[in-house]
Amino acid sequence: MRRASSLVAAAALLAVSTPVWASNAAASAPVASAQAAAPALRAAPVSELVAEVDIPYTRFTLDNGLTVLVHEDHKAPVVAVSVWYNVGSKDEPEGKTGFAHLFEHLMFGGSENAPGSYFTPMRNMGATDMNGTTWFDRTNYFETVPTPALEQALFMESDRMGYMLGAISQETLDLQRGVVQNEKRQGDNQPYGLNEYKQLEALFPEGHPYRHSTIGSMADLDAASMETVRDWFRSNYGPNNAVLVLAGDITPAKARELTEKYFGPIPRGPVNTPAQASVPTLPAPVSETTHDRVSNARIQISWAVPGLLDADTVPLSIGASVLGGLASSRLDNELVRGEQTAVSVSANNGAFHRVGMFEITVDVKPGQDPAAVEARARQILNDLIANGPTAAEVERVKTQYVSRTVQGLEQVGGFGGKAVALAEGQLYAGDPEHYKKELQAYAAATPAQVQTAMQKWLTRPAYTLTTLPGEREAYQEAAEAPSGANRTPAPPIERVARMPKPEIAAVANVDFPTVERTRLSNGVEVVYAQRDAVPATKIAIEFDAGIAADEASKLGLQTLMLDLMDEGTRSMNATQLAEAQETLGAAISTGASMDRSVVQLSAVTPNLEPSVALLAEVVKTPAFAASELERLRATRLARIAAERTQPAALANRALPELIYGSANPYGRPFSGNGDEASVKAITEADIRADYAEWIRPDNAKIFVVSDKPLAEIKPLLDAQFGHWVPSATPKGVKDYSAPIPATPSKIVLIDRPQSPQSYIMGGTVLSAKGSDDLLVFNAANNVLGNDFLSRINSDLRETKGWSYGVNASTAGFVGRVPYLITAPVQADQTGPAITALNAQFNDFLKDGKGVTPAELERTVNGNTRRLAGSYETSLAVLNAMRVNDMLGRPDDYPETVAARTNALTTAELDAAAQAALDPSRFVWVVVGDASVVKPQLDALGLPVEVRSASGAAQ
Repeated sequence: MRRASSLVAAAALLAVSTPVWASNAAASAPVASAQAAAPALRAAPVSELVAEVDIPYTRFTLDNGLTVLVHEDHKAPVVAVSVWYNVGSKDEPEGKTGFAHLFEHLMFGGSENAPGSYFTPMRNMGATDMNGTTWFDRTNYFETVPTPALEQALFMESDRMGYMLGAISQETLDLQRGVVQNEKRQGDNQPYGLNEYKQLEALFPEGHPYRHSTIGSMADLDAASMETVRDWFRSNYGPNNAVLVLAGDITPAKARELTEKYFGPIPRGPVNTPAQASVPTLPAPVSETTHDRVSNARIQISWAVPGLLDADTVPLSIGASVLGGLASSRLDNELVRGEQTAVSVSANNGAFHRVGMFEITVDVKPGQDPAAVEARARQILNDLIANGPTAAEVERVKTQYVSRTVQGLEQVGGFGGKAVALAEGQLYAGDPEHYKKELQAYAAATPAQVQTAMQKWLTRPAYTLTTLPGEREAYQEAAEAPSGANRTPAPPIERVARMPKPEIAAVANVDFPTVERTRLSNGVEVVYAQRDAVPATKIAIEFDAGIAADEASKLGLQTLMLDLMDEGTRSMNATQLAEAQETLGAAISTGASMDRSVVQLSAVTPNLEPSVALLAEVVKTPAFAASELERLRATRLARIAAERTQPAALANRALPELIYGSANPYGRPFSGNGDEASVKAITEADIRADYAEWIRPDNAKIFVVSDKPLAEIKPLLDAQFGHWVPSATPKGVKDYSAPIPATPSKIVLIDRPQSPQSYIMGGTVLSAKGSDDLLVFNAANNVLGNDFLSRINSDLRETKGWSYGVNASTAGFVGRVPYLITAPVQADQTGPAITALNAQFNDFLKDGKGVTPAELERTVNGNTRRLAGSYETSLAVLNAMRVNDMLGRPDDYPETVAARTNALTTAELDAAAQAALDPSRFVWVVVGDASVVKPQLDALGLPVEVRSASGAAQ
């Protein structure tokens, strides 16, 4: 397999000498620790790492003004199609906030020569990474498609660019208005969900383009008319206001031929000049206190700062990372690890096109005085401004940034691949290679430049918002939608005929990387695949443990133990460990699914040897310091308290026990955080015993995806893990013998007052195990619940407009799998939504309205054609290898999916769904305002149990 041409240079630029251990005691602020100062790492200068990073491209402009950028990358038979329009929410006139985003939704509703939802043909062609987004400065639409489907994708994108208005009806506008308003409710319904509105209004004066949020106001969305829709399209969506990027399995010559064919006939639109905006300065500091239904106080300190093209933006971003972005940041070291007055901190410089926002966020530890914590955070900031960052801090930020950039460029499209880098540069700077200038600015940045930028911009008056637990302020709801008779009619648009939609040629089966297996000296199995698109290596050391390994009396033990593993080793405290990773551009993390625990490493390959050594320290010699346990215990308790304020988390805490029973290892909160009583009772001895029982070589398997061959990887792993021996403690065994209760259908209502939206979660336990063959059932469920075009999402979102998105799917457990339905809906439609869901399930399963031939064709095409783009990245390959192994599938399982899927019939799908699902056994959890919701639920004829959201410890 060939390395992608765009990153051939990256291997060379990162092929520096292996960093050596060196003393660097002045690298960070002091932090309390029992360990002596550990040696740090010295890496090659960042300037050497960024010198040759390159995304080769060809640029040309059509006669109608469309700018086209083409990048060749033949590592996979897919092409990323990305269309960026130079218009966003900052360009909305007064009284029309939220309209850029509303129009983005309308663009998926069908065009004149491709009527109906765009998700149908896109699903049929096997598109991956398909979406559209709106932000202050741009609106974009993107998908990655198999190469044989490229022409159809270009036809679709060009049709909605040039032939759109005749397909937009009043009915479509009203429906998508409702969907967007439910998207707004969904975001607003979260803890701290209203803070962004206050922040923007405080930082930016009346009339400033960035003063309103992209989602807009309910009143303005209510007021959007057909004429406004048409004006917006005509003014902003011309080809001369757009950038089209094609990245992947395509040549510049073919790209020119196809773009001329499909986009060339579209006429120019008006010349659009995006809104200009200056960086405002507050005349004096502004402090505001608000209340919300949150578990702990939050302090947000923010400034308006320059946008992404300003010379001070990179120094400010580096300063933000030093202050609160790195794991070894000043705020982390002092407030979280040292004084332990905060449970989490962050600092970020969000750079938009014209302006940016520098923000510090501190979540105060319960019991601490928010005013005192705020004062201390300001003191830490002021010290950084007065004295500047150290050279070591700046170098660590640079290395992390370059490492993330290099690894992110493995993907051709999506939310952050090569197409995005080229499009953003062209759109905002008129230069597709603007990413190079950013890298060079990072490489050249000095502590003095960072200090100067922070002194210039962060000594100005700030806006401080403190959110305290309490009653949330009044919420602005949407007006009742007027009837069609009250809508102002718009004159019809004459449709323009064009060429027929091209057909999709045969899509070849996926070529999954060859998986090799070997064993280390101590017998630990290594599962390996090679991917050489970027010079990076990903390693996952997986243990047969997971959340299900917890005893019922010690819920949260496994994840708390895992959290402690990367908070210090026998030779490094938490800060030193973080610094070592940052120096190498590596990232080590721990985590758990229901059935597996994992320690993962992501590293640039030239620094692989010391990175693997660091991984071994975390895995084999965790310190489990008593002081760190107490700190993480407090953080965990705060996290559980936060879960009791979040709609989805509340449902996920309640449902597992309802469907599995408390005795089953799966019958506990899916987050793995446990409950207050168990977390408070966990001792240091419990942590050490849990580690000895589960984190051991005879319970481990190592998964690797690397650009290096296995012959080079195995010696590195053997040197660090080949002589690891298990403890004398017997290996842990999970007990699944407890019977799963036959729970009758009922509703548990968790009262969360002032919720503009209800979060519905339904569930049942299937008779099948995850290790069973679920391919047929999952294909049937694509039609019923697990797809944008599924019956339930089409009904509640695309027909009724009650929700931003509905889903029903199985969870990837090894044992008996749950079938979970999630449906956030507007509060006044909670009861009707459950009725509608049940109706869809019953119609599908019992009333002879099973899978149609059209649904079968769409499902088969989508599930087979999308395989080409599903394993584009090393992480996707690694995750597939892990899942295949856990569920007992063959290593080449992805290559067997297409043939089996192509052979499916409607009868097989119907039978699989009917055998697995019984809606009369569904248990429903509803998180919402009981005063609004309970009367609706009482009318459904099911038992309703009401619980408090605060949830005392069990």
